[in-house]
Amino acid sequence: MEWLNEPAKWSSNGIELNVATEGSTDFWRVTGEGIDAIRDNGHLYGETISGDFDLSVDVQGNLKDQYDQAGVMVRVSDRQWFKTGVEFLNGRPRFSTVVTFDYSNWMIADLLESFHQLSIHVEYRGNAVEVHRAVDGGPEEFLAHIYLPPGEDKFAGVTCAAPKGHGFDVTFRNFLLTPLGPSSSGTTT
Repeated sequence: MEWLNEPAKWSSNGIELNVATEGSTDFWRVTGEGIDAIRDNGHLYGETISGDFDLSVDVQGNLKDQYDQAGVMVRVSDRQWFKTGVEFLNGRPRFSTVVTFDYSNWMIADLLESFHQLSIHVEYRGNAVEVHRAVDGGPEEFLAHIYLPPGEDKFAGVTCAAPKGHGFDVTFRNFLLTPLGPSSSGTTT
């Protein structure tokens, strides 16, 4: 496991990863803010994986500022990636998915304002990703189907960012990246 844009403060005990998300961080490309709005300084902790895989994690955090976010990210390159998880938008948490192929596309779904834990499960098969979520141990719901190029190595893991705020604390538990192809190794945190 390694960091892309390692935060100054973080710890892991093998069961959970605690991160003090730094302010003015994000992953975003171009859309909505002009040609210069490319942000690639969010925190991503993961590993390179080949072939099909499953990725799951439980997320708890004290998101409080506009666009504070925590979840998972699968990255082919700085121009091809997606991230999904909880994001603070207009005074409340939402379920957010951003898909980027040179330009970022953003989708939002409702979350209960008082939820305690968000569980995310991602399945990558061939050239398609399915995103599922569960809230506070409830039933898993299907939320998105995303294309990612086959045959490319991917960097997959947990991510967090605070684009507008000063940062927040987040805990990732039960992180599991399970390879389903012959050329990868799984990691648990």
